[in-house]
Amino acid sequence: MTQIPRGANVPVPAQPLHVAVSWRTGHEVPDVDVSALLLGAGERVRDDADLVFYNHAEHPSGAVRHLGRSAPGVPGSPAADWMWLDLARVEPDVGRLVIAASADGGAFGRVPGLDVRVTDAAGNPVAYCAIESATTETAFVFGEFYRHGGGWRFRAVGQGYASGLAGLATDFGIVVESPPPPIPGPGYVPPPPPPAPATPPVPVADPYGGEFRPAVYQGRGKETVHCDPALPPGHWVLLEIESFHSLSTTIETCDTYGRAEGFLLMAYEDDVRARTVALVPRARPLTLRVEADAPWTLRVLPLSHARRFDSHVEGLAHDLVIYDGPPGVLDFAHHGESNFTVHQHTPPRDPLYDDEEQDLLVNEIGEVRVSAPVPGPGLLRISGDGPWKCAVRR
Repeated sequence: MTQIPRGANVPVPAQPLHVAVSWRTGHEVPDVDVSALLLGAGERVRDDADLVFYNHAEHPSGAVRHLGRSAPGVPGSPAADWMWLDLARVEPDVGRLVIAASADGGAFGRVPGLDVRVTDAAGNPVAYCAIESATTETAFVFGEFYRHGGGWRFRAVGQGYASGLAGLATDFGIVVESPPPPIPGPGYVPPPPPPAPATPPVPVADPYGGEFRPAVYQGRGKETVHCDPALPPGHWVLLEIESFHSLSTTIETCDTYGRAEGFLLMAYEDDVRARTVALVPRARPLTLRVEADAPWTLRVLPLSHARRFDSHVEGLAHDLVIYDGPPGVLDFAHHGESNFTVHQHTPPRDPLYDDEEQDLLVNEIGEVRVSAPVPGPGLLRISGDGPWKCAVRR
């Protein structure tokens, strides 16, 4: 890997890139949250959407995505928070893309093994810079991508901020709201709380909700992934996988004993970037079996990262969309050669059990135009080997 000192720069290839801020876990080691800022005129963001981080995970241009943090291991094991970049999609009025991070629960001086790494989508190294001078800083600019001679270069920066992410963001033009001031004047009495209902409502799990911090898992070949036990039980989670130059890529759910029990994804394209869905069991952690002939990256995301539509949507190969509309008829067009299927997932009828309802709406082969009734809201798991379109008739 090309190791560069602070202030040095290297050219980067014109292809999608992964950027990881890495460190080693340990007792009382702060968590590290990576972020990206897209800078325009005056070296400032154009609006708040130009800050991409775990609570705003994708830039509107599609050029930058926060992938999440790799699952932590035992103390002393490596950890990383990841960004995905496609510099070719960065808008022309953006001249710099800054990679920064904040430390949650302490200063960067307490974070061992701190560095920033840039690789291409296949994992080939592009640049690496170790950060060895951190002390009391609670935010850091690790590096930046900048336009040069019709292409892009990466510069190692290593600049710290004692004022945290808020101070860093303010320097680049992000408006950070202050907490509201206390109500002035003596004798202020807050209004009484509303009376409690006579019968407390029965809590109902919302399968579309369940926010949590995304996690990233990487492997090669066939591996069992034990997801974070803190995933919200009884909720759906979005699974996003990437693999390149593999004959097939599959994801299966596992039972209590770790045995594969059901396919969530079967992709036979050479290069796969696919989305599917899994329901988190109520009584045990979610366990998955992932298999590919090449290195793969799996991201476990809240369902809020899925696309939504109520009238029209387009996609490529394998994707998951949330249909929010009323009953109607879905018109599909698929431009491919292999099997094209559409499953609708709806919540379990009995909230005490994990058996979600799945209906096979479409099962066709090749280039097709087909219609299918949709009974109402739910998740649409769409699988094909080419571009597809869907519109709803009511």
